[in-house]
Amino acid sequence: MPTKADPSSPDGTAPGKITIADIAAEAGVSVPTVSKVMNGRADVAPHTRERVEAIIRRHGYQRRADERSRRSNLVELMFHELESAWALEIIRGAEQVAADNGLALVLSESQGRLTPGHGWLEGVIARKPLAVISVFSDLTGQQLAKLRARDIPVVVVDPIGEPDLDTPSIGATNWNGGLTATRHLIELGHTRIAMIGGPERVLCSRARVDGYRAALETAGLQVDPDLIRYGDFHVASGHRQFAPLLDGPNRPTAVFAGSDLQALGVYEAARAAGLRVPEDLSIIGFDDLPVAQWVGPPLTTIRQPLQDMAAAGTRLAITLARGEEPEHRRIELATSLVVRQSTAPPRGRAV
Repeated sequence: MPTKADPSSPDGTAPGKITIADIAAEAGVSVPTVSKVMNGRADVAPHTRERVEAIIRRHGYQRRADERSRRSNLVELMFHELESAWALEIIRGAEQVAADNGLALVLSESQGRLTPGHGWLEGVIARKPLAVISVFSDLTGQQLAKLRARDIPVVVVDPIGEPDLDTPSIGATNWNGGLTATRHLIELGHTRIAMIGGPERVLCSRARVDGYRAALETAGLQVDPDLIRYGDFHVASGHRQFAPLLDGPNRPTAVFAGSDLQALGVYEAARAAGLRVPEDLSIIGFDDLPVAQWVGPPLTTIRQPLQDMAAAGTRLAITLARGEEPEHRRIELATSLVVRQSTAPPRGRAV
C-alpha cells in the first residue's frame, strides 16, 4: 500500500513510513533484491547495490522492530589492528560487559587501515550484530549511513578524528594527560624535554602534544619544534623517532612518549646510546599497560583507563541497540599520573 504524501519529504513520501516494497519500486528491482542488499549478500550487481543503498539513505529507512528482534546476539568490536597489548586491554573491558548481558563479542580488524574497506562492511551486514564498536578507527559517512539504515548502532572508542554529532563516542582526557606528563618532568627540573607523538592527524595524539606544549609554555619554557617527533604508537616508532635526538651535544634530558609501547622503543634507543634510565634520561609513557610495571626500570606513565573506556562503550552500544536513549552520548574518562622509577631529576639537580 502506498504511503501518504507529505510535503515535508523531498519526494512526497512520509518520513519513516517507507517500506522495502517502496524502495524496490523506486529502484526498479524486486523486493528480494532489496532484501539481499539489506542483508549484505554478495550476489547483487555493484551498480544495483549502490542505487538501492542511495534510496535507503535518502529516505532514512530503518528496519522495523520485528526485524531487529531477529538479529544475532553479537557485539562487533572492530580495530584497525589487533596485535598489541593495547588492544587486549580494550577486549577485556568490552568482553566483560557483553558477557554480563548474555552477549558474545566478535572481533574484526581493518588490517592496519584506519578506515575499514568495503569487505568489512559487507561482513558486518551479513553477521547482523546488535551493535558495532569502532576502536581507534574512522568509519566514513557512507559506512555509518549503511549501518544506521539497518538499525545497527555504532559507538566509537578512542576516535581518531572528531566524530559527527550523531555518533556516540568514548574517549579519555588526552590533553590533560599530556599536560600532566610534561609538568611532572618540569617539576623534576627538566627543561629540555622531547615529545614522541603518534600519528599527527589522529585526535588523541594531537591532544597529547598540545598538552605538552601548554605545560612548557605555562612554565615559561620554549617549545623547540626539533624536539617534537611524530610516528605511530608502536615500539619501533619510539626507537626510530627518538634515536636521532641523541646525536649532538644538546640532547634532551627527558622524553614524553605518546604511548607505553613507544616508551619501550625509547628505552632501547637509550640503552644503545649508553644512557641510563633515569640517571641520564627520564622517560614517561602514556596508557599504563601491564608491561609498564615490569620493564626495567618500571615506567612512569599516564594511566588511560582502557578497560573502563571499552566497558563504557559496550554499555552505550547495548543501550542504543535496545532502542533506549543513553544519558550521555559523549563521554571522556579521566587520565592520571602513575609515578614509578623511570623519571628523576636531571644530573646535578635534586628536588
